[in-house]
Amino acid sequence: MNILYLCHRFPYPPKRGGKIRPFNMIRHLHAAGHHVHVASLARSEAEAREGEGIAGHCAGFDVAVVSEPMQWARMIVRLPVPQPSSMGYFRSSALAGAVRRRLAERRWDLIFVHCSSVAPYVAGVQGVPKILDFGDMDSQKWLEYANYKPFPLSLGYRLEGQKMLAAEKRLARRFDLCTATTRAEWQTLEDYGTGAATDWFPNGVDAEYFSPTDGQYDADTVSFIGRMDYYPNQECMARFCAQVWPILKGRRPGMKLLIVGADPSPEMTALGSLPGVTVTGSVPDVRPFIRGSAVMVAPLAIARGTQNKILEAMAMGVPVVTSTAAAGGVDAEPERHFLVADAPQAVADAVLRIVQNPQERARLATAGRERMLTRHAWAHSMRRLDGIIERCHRGAAAGLSNTLERTT
Repeated sequence: MNILYLCHRFPYPPKRGGKIRPFNMIRHLHAAGHHVHVASLARSEAEAREGEGIAGHCAGFDVAVVSEPMQWARMIVRLPVPQPSSMGYFRSSALAGAVRRRLAERRWDLIFVHCSSVAPYVAGVQGVPKILDFGDMDSQKWLEYANYKPFPLSLGYRLEGQKMLAAEKRLARRFDLCTATTRAEWQTLEDYGTGAATDWFPNGVDAEYFSPTDGQYDADTVSFIGRMDYYPNQECMARFCAQVWPILKGRRPGMKLLIVGADPSPEMTALGSLPGVTVTGSVPDVRPFIRGSAVMVAPLAIARGTQNKILEAMAMGVPVVTSTAAAGGVDAEPERHFLVADAPQAVADAVLRIVQNPQERARLATAGRERMLTRHAWAHSMRRLDGIIERCHRGAAAGLSNTLERTT
């Protein structure tokens, strides 16, 4: 098949959540013999150059470099109009032109879009089967942000969430099939009642890359991994350090916390002044930090879709303590494969249960990795994707057949 693939972040190298899912789809489809052409955005010339490494995983690609000031201006212009302001950030005349040229140069068998932010580029295209992979339902994230932001910012986030919700519903009706990352996100999509065909397929984890090593770890070290310019991660660590860390230090004074992630804000950097806390900033490889810790924590209050950090830690044989909100995006069972806690004392108790009991840590480490190998392997996820693409083509063919019957 000839597949035109659009995504909102240039999907190479796959170092962050917004790039990992589309990269693995593109790589899989290319390896299966499909002609896959990628069209996406880069935030800088450096990112565009780095992204050229995707050449070995697709037939070709177009990358449009955008500037932060211009994209923020596009967002601001949309504040008083019904279109979501955040979608303005992903608007590029260069990318729109590239998509038009690609559509004109050959017959496409499928248009696949990852993330609703770039769906408008092809929403009006007809005569080609189209799949929109929402991944996470962004509207719900904006609406959740409103609960954590002070007034009047909370009003702005709520308004953006409502605008995004309306846009998601409109876009769903203009695609042949829409997908999500988790069963919970799929249910949200179904509850929109758009009449669009829907499905879901999970994120996977590279269990060979994220694998255990010699089993050596520091029983007093707790880790957290995630980009620290991302608000849900910031809120999570600020709350953990304020509410949970004092309990842990009081019970076990030698404990250390590693906050591992790129671009920490000044507020996150300041957490490094707390006793036992280290904020690393960007590191060339997160794996040694996680493997060397007794437990990885992910007590996120704002969590949509799948938290890759949880999959990666479990694949490395490092037990995870997470929140109810984040646990919903992982196909694993609390107590059996990881621990789930929400209240500060409960989170602290779960962490101590692991660091103070090597046998319990070993049990969770083994069970967690085995679960990743069976439920979050990319091969399993890509088989679901293949079935979804086949279903989309069957539906499109049936629709064409019905149209021909009505016109003859």
